[in-house]
Amino acid sequence: MPPLNAGTRSNYLDRMATEVFDVLVIGGGITGLGVALDAAARGYSVALVEKGDFGGATSSKSTKLVHGGIRYLPQFDFGLVHEALVERGMLLRNAPFLVQPLAFVLPLYEDAKKPLGVPITPPGGVGLGLMIDFGLYLYDTLAGGRGFARHRRISVEQALTLAPTLRGEGLKEAFIYYDGQTNDTRLVVAVLRTATRFGAAITNYTEVTGFEKRDGMLTAAHVRDSIGGRDLTIRARHIVNAAGVFADRVAALTGDESKVSLEPSKGVHLVVARERIGMGDTGVVLPETEDGRILFVLPWEDRALIGTTDTGSGDLDHPEATPDDIDYLIRHVNRYLNVNLTRDDLIGVYAGYRPLVRSREKPAANLSRTHVVLQEDNGMVTIVGGKLTTYRRMAQDTVDVLAQRDAMPITHPTEKLPLSGAINWKQARRELARRCAELGLDAKIETSLAFNYGSHALEILDLVAAQPELGARLIADLPFIRAEAIYACRDEMAMRLDDTLARRMRIELEDRDRGAGVVEQVAGLMADELDWPPATVSAEIEQYTRAVQRSLADEGLAQIAGQ
Repeated sequence: MPPLNAGTRSNYLDRMATEVFDVLVIGGGITGLGVALDAAARGYSVALVEKGDFGGATSSKSTKLVHGGIRYLPQFDFGLVHEALVERGMLLRNAPFLVQPLAFVLPLYEDAKKPLGVPITPPGGVGLGLMIDFGLYLYDTLAGGRGFARHRRISVEQALTLAPTLRGEGLKEAFIYYDGQTNDTRLVVAVLRTATRFGAAITNYTEVTGFEKRDGMLTAAHVRDSIGGRDLTIRARHIVNAAGVFADRVAALTGDESKVSLEPSKGVHLVVARERIGMGDTGVVLPETEDGRILFVLPWEDRALIGTTDTGSGDLDHPEATPDDIDYLIRHVNRYLNVNLTRDDLIGVYAGYRPLVRSREKPAANLSRTHVVLQEDNGMVTIVGGKLTTYRRMAQDTVDVLAQRDAMPITHPTEKLPLSGAINWKQARRELARRCAELGLDAKIETSLAFNYGSHALEILDLVAAQPELGARLIADLPFIRAEAIYACRDEMAMRLDDTLARRMRIELEDRDRGAGVVEQVAGLMADELDWPPATVSAEIEQYTRAVQRSLADEGLAQIAGQ
């Protein structure tokens, strides 16, 4: 497999300009990359273009969970829950380094009205605990043999031991259940690298600007390379629209009336220090909100994540966490946890849009994450809806449509296909521990490298062995090291400064200064790899800094910048 660097990206563009592909995928989020992998694994020649960076929109703005979605049980969406739990099990098998089991404490209070969104509340709450218990039993059962440990009822004392800041007043029952946690951006990279291993040509910063047709059917896409300023035409037998919340924009470029009907829903998350809210290694479910949702408070390395909201749409190109969004989350955290959280405690905030299938009957908070594969009259195939956990199934269903068109046998190779980083993982994990000790890298760095890179972590250690200074932490209280910035350029097609700071590593998300203190250092490391002249370095730093300041201003948090 070629290294995913700027040179390979250029070679892929040359291929795209000259070859006729079986499949062209538009959109480089987790769904589009999943389609590219599935198609390439079945023997199709595949090209994929992404207008920004891989996973730069919805796929990097998730709650970082691989789960069935317990809140869909009260909506009787058993099909979605079962599908997601099956996919959770497959992902655990195919990328074991990227999926970690996570226990959740689910509290039940005396004043509960509709916890978890249950449609009916028994008079006086009598029997409500039995309803929750049965729902969790069903959740375990739908997972089949692919689950983690089974749920159980725990005492109030046990709940307060696992979640010490949980409000004890009125707490009458509690449960513990299990789901999976992942790093969404690293999952994107793992699928990307696996797809290229099967021969897919994949590029970021390549935006579709129009299409060509013959006899009313799409035959090619016009694409603009925003990095090199190059225009090219990509020809393909099948064109798949996997652009997520931008799918209707892509469809509009064809000039034909489209079947795509989306209702983007905004999700906002907060990032705080774990110790600030007394978070251990167990997640907490905040069981009821004023708009009928549930919220999660999750451990995330040295941080904690709080989310998510489910509100209407706005500027899809610039998702904003408004002060109202932030206050909503803080208010509910303080309702259930004895922490008195304020805006001054926030380390990071992020917002993104989910590509929900439009419904005229349900508000956004109640829309299903069920996916839909649409076939347009002009031949385009569009995949919309879904969730991070079900990306593989979404891709499989999409490629099944292409295979049916071609009268090919229906095979599903990705069901048991290890993702990049999973091959020889058990052996690599032992080797990683040994080499980190030899190189003087501490346990937190070792754990971070294992979780985020799998067996590829050994390649990062090769960089440190050759240049020991690359083993230095970029930020004192975070486990990211300088070698990761080099690796992002050499093997993960990082082309812009925020590709590295915001996605290959999660410094923008987890750093108190959102990367402001290391922006010049990381830009310098990338400049050496990408041959950036001084003017480009300055422009990248300015653009990144301006984007961070704009986000802080939108969030009403400009006053905490630089703390």
